[in-house]
Amino acid sequence: MSIFEGVILLPKKKTVKDSEPAQEETTTVVSPEVCIDHDDTAYFIDVELPGVDKEHVDLSVGEQSLCVEAARDDVIYLGCFSLAHAVDETKAKAKFENGLLRVEVPLKALIKGKRIKIE
Repeated sequence: MSIFEGVILLPKKKTVKDSEPAQEETTTVVSPEVCIDHDDTAYFIDVELPGVDKEHVDLSVGEQSLCVEAARDDVIYLGCFSLAHAVDETKAKAKFENGLLRVEVPLKALIKGKRIKIE
């Protein structure tokens, strides 16, 4: 498996001067590094977006999903993630600092389960 598998290069035109022909640059689209954790009441999601400014981050939370899109000069971060448990997206909170997006989303219902003895 190649380390470049899943990476998409998109051509982007940039005009340097009117008298010079357009030069082609590439923008890399990658999935960000994400850590998803939860307890009985909420999900805690950290998304690493190095070099990105807060103004260039777009976050959306659905009943069982989270999508993030962020951009810097040479990279576009794109990622959508399924959540195993339904969340109350209206109460989601997010904070962005030093390239780290921290999201907390409460669950719609407490997680209940029966402990299973492992033999």
